[in-house]
Amino acid sequence: MPFKNRLGGHTNSYHTYSLEEALEGIAAAGYKYVELTAVRGWTEHVPIGADGRTLGGVQRLLNRLGLIAISLSGHSDLTTKDGLKLGLEALDLTERLGLDIMNTAIGGHYSETEDEEAFMGNIHTLADDAAGRGIKLGIEIHGEITKSAKAAIALLKRIGRKNVLINYDTANVEFYGGVKAVDDLPYALPKLVHCHLKDKQGEGKVWNFPAIGKGHVDFKKVLGIMKRGGFEGPLSVEIEFKGEPWPSLAEVNKAMKSSYKTLSALGLH
Repeated sequence: MPFKNRLGGHTNSYHTYSLEEALEGIAAAGYKYVELTAVRGWTEHVPIGADGRTLGGVQRLLNRLGLIAISLSGHSDLTTKDGLKLGLEALDLTERLGLDIMNTAIGGHYSETEDEEAFMGNIHTLADDAAGRGIKLGIEIHGEITKSAKAAIALLKRIGRKNVLINYDTANVEFYGGVKAVDDLPYALPKLVHCHLKDKQGEGKVWNFPAIGKGHVDFKKVLGIMKRGGFEGPLSVEIEFKGEPWPSLAEVNKAMKSSYKTLSALGLH
């Protein structure tokens, strides 16, 4: 039986390119769904605080390319008051885009040292605002505090909000947590809301996230774990290459297409 999960391309894979270039590449690669990115100071494909005209333009672009948005990447540093304010603005954007999942992380788009108590002082405000809008928060496997599913589950228990869940990342768990997705993912299943499918080359803290199938993450096993665990939520392909400088647009398009082909062969569409 085919998977019921919706498979999207993550526009963050087009970090240094425009939203139009990202969506055109994702659609041409074969994806029908997309995770949009609204991360201030990193990838601002959909601007925080976008007006109605801007959001109308985003929707027309999606319509023209036959794409459906499944989630918003709205990362901000939730250990700070400014980061909380950005997170609340990203939630408003999520609602206005008609989405019900916003992915975020404790310390923003890249973090090593994180203040857990400062985060705990802010997360309930964000979670309760999200709940009032019917939005689920996906806390990403990212950084130190949520370096693995095991670590994230402990944090979710402390947060104590039903709409605060896990956005799993199949490569970040190695980069930050030092464990493989096939060993760690089962712990996330009870609280899994969204997943970044990301491959990895090199061990430990080597920043090398190539096209799906070009690294060592065992996606056949990963998808099998999700299927047996009953997870049918959205998945998005994120390719971060070797970081900046980003590859050429043609190379990014090629990687997105190759990733789609690899995952299609495993039953995702």
